[in-house]
Amino acid sequence: MSLDIAAMREAYAVADRAAPRLRANFIASLDGAATVGGRSGGIGGPDDQRLMGVLRSLADVVIVGAGTIRAEGYGALRLSDEDAEWRTDAGLAPHPPVAVVSASLDLDPAAALFAEAPVRAIVVTTERADPERRAALAEVADVFDGGADAVEATRLVGILTGLGHAQMLCEGGPHLFGTLAAADAVDELCLTLSPRLVGGAAGRILRGAPELDTRLALVHALPAGDLLFTRYARG
Repeated sequence: MSLDIAAMREAYAVADRAAPRLRANFIASLDGAATVGGRSGGIGGPDDQRLMGVLRSLADVVIVGAGTIRAEGYGALRLSDEDAEWRTDAGLAPHPPVAVVSASLDLDPAAALFAEAPVRAIVVTTERADPERRAALAEVADVFDGGADAVEATRLVGILTGLGHAQMLCEGGPHLFGTLAAADAVDELCLTLSPRLVGGAAGRILRGAPELDTRLALVHALPAGDLLFTRYARG
């Protein structure tokens, strides 16, 4: 059966919001595909979208790679009225900011993600990023250097926690998740299993990292219709 919002929020709550924690949220098919037609949205459904909203409501910042922004068609990150009200009652700002990770700064400053955002966005890039693109994005976002040629996981986390964003939610994509996993920066993985067999050449939720053997402990596995919400964390 489907879960209500209050039950979902309780299931994903953290004991200490002040302690830095990087949580990743992904969905995959039964055969391990992370996308259908190049987008993860084709694998999920209404309950998966509800979970995404809950996880965003619990986050201080939502981290997304620029490639995922483009592939998934991200607009302004605006929570539902219910989630925004819950955050306000909990002493949080109504909406968390989005932190976009982009080495090339191939981003449109006029895009809704920036222009219509309820909270000024954050962009983490490299020291060698194009100065003109940097200046244009600095008009609509706070821009930080996260490395020389590539954004480094430790610097990304340091920038965000330095801004007071202890509860970090990463929504992908797979290459960004690979960077974070390779640096042992991931504290928790929320993985939704979709009851679909996809086949084809779809990629997995993690790419670009060397072979890893990182073990996480199962926190819960909650059915929601035919979906299964799993939560794994450091033991």
